[in-house]
Amino acid sequence: MPENRSERMHEDRGRALSFGGVAALYDKARPSYPPALIDALMDIAPARVLDVGCGTGKAARLLLERGCDLLGVEPDASMAAIARSHGVTVEEATFETWDPHGRVYDLIVSGQAWHWVDPELGVAKAASLLHPGGHLGVFWNRGQPDTEAARVLDAVYARIAPEIAKTNVAINPTEDPADRFEEFGRGGLFTDIEARAFPWNTVYDRAGWIDFIATHSDHVRLPDLQRRVLLNALGAAVDALGGTLTYHYSTVLVLAKRRM
Repeated sequence: MPENRSERMHEDRGRALSFGGVAALYDKARPSYPPALIDALMDIAPARVLDVGCGTGKAARLLLERGCDLLGVEPDASMAAIARSHGVTVEEATFETWDPHGRVYDLIVSGQAWHWVDPELGVAKAASLLHPGGHLGVFWNRGQPDTEAARVLDAVYARIAPEIAKTNVAINPTEDPADRFEEFGRGGLFTDIEARAFPWNTVYDRAGWIDFIATHSDHVRLPDLQRRVLLNALGAAVDALGGTLTYHYSTVLVLAKRRM
């Protein structure tokens, strides 16, 4: 069976845990999720929710506001601490090693994090933690700037950080719902697998774009000098575009139902 594009990402633990070093900036600069996504999850009428890789609690807070009884699981202590500061109950562990102590859920979600879960273990464990008829919903924000902005930014990467020029997800979205369809369909544990997209736009100024880009793991792991030069050059590129750039997001949800 061919490997999907995120099949082995979970093995790069250094990259998976790199967000802790920029946890506060991540909480400030990373986008939240559109209300339509949360509406779609609430249509399932979940009471107990598990948030896998909850990070700083961006998705968790939205579900708590809707009245869900939610627990987050997060491997990074710095990210977990910020989530707790927002009122999220968090247990620190990777999903694969986390002990549920017999707890079961109506809904398991994972925002921006499921690709860090071992695909050989994650789906089966999720199924074991869901009531029959419960749901697994993974989602991510992916976006692209306008064509001219993308051209200008690509030129900066080609000049300063060619090693991530074609792979950085802020300019080159890579997550494909088809990968999750294949993964969730293995073993016959889930049915009614579907994907939905929720489009929305935002505008970044120079500072906002630099902060947003600086939280991406491939940028975090660049050498310090190279990263500083890159971020400054990206800021100058935004200035050259008129001081702002419009970013077109699509929040993609893949939802699957635990077989009865």
